[in-house]
Amino acid sequence: MAKFSSFRPGLLMLALAIAIFLWGIASGTTDSERGFDVPVELTKLGEDLVVTDQSVDSVNIRVMGTKAALRNVTPDRYTYTIDVSGGKPGVAVYDVDVSRIDWPRGARPVSHSPSRVQVRFEKRGRKAVEVRADLDGEPAPGFRLTSVRVDPPKVWLAGARSQVMRLDEVVTETINLSGLKADEEKEVRVNLGGGTVWMEESKPVKVLVRIEPERIEEPGEALDALTEPGAAGG
Repeated sequence: MAKFSSFRPGLLMLALAIAIFLWGIASGTTDSERGFDVPVELTKLGEDLVVTDQSVDSVNIRVMGTKAALRNVTPDRYTYTIDVSGGKPGVAVYDVDVSRIDWPRGARPVSHSPSRVQVRFEKRGRKAVEVRADLDGEPAPGFRLTSVRVDPPKVWLAGARSQVMRLDEVVTETINLSGLKADEEKEVRVNLGGGTVWMEESKPVKVLVRIEPERIEEPGEALDALTEPGAAGG
């Protein structure tokens, strides 16, 4: 038992605490690396221009720093902004400089991709076009469609001039008439056919379809028509 006479639990616990403390300091100061995507945001776009194409929507950045610093580097905190106030119709190329992002102390960017962002600009155009209701199906047997009313009958479009100016009408989403026996009014979306075109006003479009019973001739009506004066040509 003599060999255990110098064993002191208090000193052992103190040594263990010091070791854990030193490990924590080492873990907090050792550099690590992580990568994440930062969304690209274009700012100060001129009112007479529209962006029709952008080479990338985000920049992948690799950041090195202490574990403590990297805990504060979260993707949702960052946006890579590009000032496009000097843009003109055509293609512009912007160099990516991630060093101007406000990184937390102890973190620094070591690489990024891509190194450039390419943006295509086009002049903005606007035009009023008719709205046509897209109808499908037939009313219930014994009923017929008598009229279709679209409100508003025209809408103003805006967007890339080359795309806006070639449109003469826009079409609503499909309205199914199958089985209808009465008038029906629906709020519908307008299909703009993709591209960089939008409606200037976001008001809904309403379509009213009028449905009436088919007129059935009573017995003798056809005969009466034939016996009317002049029906037989004199």
